[in-house]
Amino acid sequence: MVERMKNASLIVNVILIVSVIALFVIVLTDGNGKSGESGANGQEVSADSGIVYVNTDSLIIKYEFARQMSEELIKKEESSRTDFTERARVFQQDMVEFQRKVQNNGFLSLERAQSEERRLRQKEQELQELNTRLSNDLMIHQDRMNQQLRDTITNFLGIYCKDKSYQMVLSNTMGDNLLYAEPKLDITNEVVRLLNQRYEASKQ
Repeated sequence: MVERMKNASLIVNVILIVSVIALFVIVLTDGNGKSGESGANGQEVSADSGIVYVNTDSLIIKYEFARQMSEELIKKEESSRTDFTERARVFQQDMVEFQRKVQNNGFLSLERAQSEERRLRQKEQELQELNTRLSNDLMIHQDRMNQQLRDTITNFLGIYCKDKSYQMVLSNTMGDNLLYAEPKLDITNEVVRLLNQRYEASKQ
């Protein structure tokens, strides 16, 4: 059961990363025409096409809000795992003691042995329910974090793209989504810089 809890926690962390990556494929339209800006390689980004892209992997690593939320999820997962592991340890000790008494005729009567067996079965059921509850709590917490990230980034890009006259922001995740794009269309560093500025301002 402890191993199942660890696996569930790992799945939650993976889902968080996947969900954050997925929300970066965003299409925004606007008709204004304004000047370009510097891309990741220092070249001037042209707004003529209205299409730019973000390296999602880099953004997730560099965006302080995303990093903080990831650390928060890890701490919550560790706390849940510690609680569950301690309860599972006590249950395992009780099981070992029960088996020892059965083998050595340590119970005064059959009724006492059956009563202890029922208690242990109930305790095992409670552990299974705790495992499920903790996993569900982590999933709910992860969903809330994803919504916060989604709202933060979507709201930012809505304003950002209007100002820059970008009509589409593509996601480049490990090179999977873009077969080729001019490096000057990479706005990752600029987006990260502005997102971090907004995040620092919000903390103050």
